[in-house]
Amino acid sequence: MTEQLSISRDKTAVLIMDYQNRQLGNFSEEFQKEILRKANEVLADARQKNIPVIYVEVVRGERTPDRKIHDAITPKPGEVVLTKSRTGPFSTTNLDEVLKEQGIETLVLMGISTSGCVITTVRWAADVDYKLIVLSDCCADQDDEIQRVLMEKLFPRQASVLTSEQFLAALE
Repeated sequence: MTEQLSISRDKTAVLIMDYQNRQLGNFSEEFQKEILRKANEVLADARQKNIPVIYVEVVRGERTPDRKIHDAITPKPGEVVLTKSRTGPFSTTNLDEVLKEQGIETLVLMGISTSGCVITTVRWAADVDYKLIVLSDCCADQDDEIQRVLMEKLFPRQASVLTSEQFLAALE
């Protein structure tokens, strides 16, 4: 699939969603370290290649330490951070406006959880004609079977599903 994938860097943005203490806390420390390592590799390469990185956080009610973006993956100065109050980022933020202002046509998605923010974003973004890449190993869900079905059966209908390693290779 990576051979056929053409990524236009100036029309692509990386969207990292809900990488917050509360969401990551649902997984083992070993899993957290691994997903954070992979996500950071993607972010570092995107930044090096001038691909915009957009953070999405979810805050319902008060802003507490468990709702903070994880310290291992904090935004760099100047990066957009959107705060949503619902599962998906399009309905309660100006994400679409931010993307259109930057001429973005392709979204690279990473998120916790796959059955929440990722599926909502895939469906909405596809409906409004964004090209989509979902990084399977930078998304997580508490239910392994849901994760598998979404990555193997549902998302490929509307997105290219790649590992972070495949995506980084495609950027070269």
